[in-house]
Order: sequence, then structure tokens, then C-alpha cells
Amino acid sequence: MVALPTFKIRRNFLLALGLTLLLLLVLLGVCVAQQEKTAKIVILVALTVPVLAIFAESVWREIRFLPDGLVARRLLRSRKIAYDQITAVDTVRVRRRIFVSLSTEADFLIFSNNYENFAQLLDCLQGRIPPGVVSEETRELRQQLPLKNQDLFSVWFAALAVLLVLYVQLGGSF
Repeated sequence: MVALPTFKIRRNFLLALGLTLLLLLVLLGVCVAQQEKTAKIVILVALTVPVLAIFAESVWREIRFLPDGLVARRLLRSRKIAYDQITAVDTVRVRRRIFVSLSTEADFLIFSNNYENFAQLLDCLQGRIPPGVVSEETRELRQQLPLKNQDLFSVWFAALAVLLVLYVQLGGSF
């Protein structure tokens, strides 16, 4: 039996986001142990909860190709779309971010180029759906996919910023 492809969120993004989350949790623990003011702890919790939610959602996201359709899995939910039910595949490009829309008569699915091997994902999709469903714009975009590093830079910057705050919190001078 041939293994069917599965695509997940880019590992380098998950690594940076996971490190940011870990550093935020350590900082929160240090602030609680040092009995910092409640306002500071509440602000840290308010920063940590969304990062935790984004991390959990990102870790669980995957697109899995099956013999008869694809399954998009997310945290606490999944959606299956049969290849023969797909009526249109369109893309929208916003700077270096690409959003792919799969439409059926009753449903739709949108995913971005935040998945590893995004070009291969598009090739797998195009090889399994009915001919004529993929828009010309999507075919052209597949030939010249933009590199997407802005989000990665932002998350690494956040990790470094939290590391600096943790250093200062532990008594380091800046």
C-alpha cells in the first residue's frame, strides 16, 4: 500500500512558537515565585493564553490526502472533502501569504502556505481533482511561489523579546 501524503504546519514555525510559549511560561512561573504584582501576572497570562491557543491549533493542523478525498484536521475538528466534489480551486495572494480555497457545492475549505512543502501539497491536490477545476491564477502561482518568512521572523523576535524580559526579571542588567 502506498503511503498517502500528509502536510503539517512548518516545523521551524512550530519550533519558534513553542520556544516563545515555553519562555512565556517560565517567565510567568518566575513572576509567581517572586510574588510580583498581580497586574504583571495578569498581563503575562493574557499574553500566554493566545500564544498557547495558536500553538495548540498549529500543532494539530494537517492536511491528509486519502484515496477518495482529503481531510483537513484542526484542533477538536476535522473536515473531509471528496476530490470529485471539488468545483473550484482558487487562490488569493496577500503579500507573501497565499490562501487556497477549495469549493464544493455545499462546503469550502481554506488553507494557507504555512504548511511544509506547500508546492508539493498543491501538486498532490492538482493531481487528484477533476480537470479544469484549478484556476489559471492558481496554476501560475504554483510556478512562482513566494518565500514566506515574515511570520517566522516575528515569532523568533517574540522569543528573543521574552528571553530578554526573563533575563531582566532574573536580575540581569540591561
